[in-house]
Amino acid sequence: GLKETLLAVRDEYYGAQTAGLACGIKNCGIGNGMVEECDVKIEIKSEGHIVLQHGWTEMGQGVDTVAQQILCEEIDIEDPGIIEVKVSTESKARAGMTTASRATFQMGHAIIDAAKSFKKDLKTKGLAELSGKVYTGHWRCDWTTRLGDPGDVLTHYSYGYATHLVILDDAGKVDCVVAAHDGGRIINPTLFESQIEGAVVMGLGYALSEELPMENGQLKTKRYGKMGIPRIKHVPDIVVKMVEVKDPLGPYGAKGVGEIGNIPTAAAVANALYQYDQIVRYELPMKLK
Repeated sequence: GLKETLLAVRDEYYGAQTAGLACGIKNCGIGNGMVEECDVKIEIKSEGHIVLQHGWTEMGQGVDTVAQQILCEEIDIEDPGIIEVKVSTESKARAGMTTASRATFQMGHAIIDAAKSFKKDLKTKGLAELSGKVYTGHWRCDWTTRLGDPGDVLTHYSYGYATHLVILDDAGKVDCVVAAHDGGRIINPTLFESQIEGAVVMGLGYALSEELPMENGQLKTKRYGKMGIPRIKHVPDIVVKMVEVKDPLGPYGAKGVGEIGNIPTAAAVANALYQYDQIVRYELPMKLK
């Protein structure tokens, strides 16, 4: 997928007067020999109410929406509104930490697993007749390689790829960021685009403005407004290009698209600034001379 993300920004790269390019790769899952497991539980409450329980934390990335989409796809339900997504320790749905860009990948597989029996029952019965039924799904990865183990190495089960192009204006300010990301099969384009846009803004702040000044081991300020975090008025145009190179193991071919969103941004800014004034910068945040 990395080559495809590079090709996606080719026209903008050759059309820009001053631009910097950087690529990124990000693993999906903890990997390195750690066993990763994911459970879901689907409860049929009534003809118009299905409860889907999983163990991932919804923090704005849209994992609950993706859960609804995958279940709708699997059992051919047109109205996602009848699916209530819940996260509760009572369900005992294992998931681990909501990190490592892995929620869609693992939860998607667990939902597909649970839907197998659900779909079989739907061939002969309606939802009203299935009221009270509970379906469980499970996914497990135990085949990644521990650090130091001999033989062939497979540190993670999937990777996402990205290329960011930062274009400067005549004054050396960031005018536009073109972010091409390979998300495998993109299940929700709106969530995908929002995730990348937010990550690009974070990456620009890291590269150009954010500071955390310390004195005697203590923060000089605890006010976000004084830490250089970008505000809306500072955000340049952001163009998100969705690249789909299906993952052989992902649900429907999907890959993780979490942390990778801001991995290439600062490097692309550094390369763009070098193209502008031929100065190599070694400190963050980077400033124009």
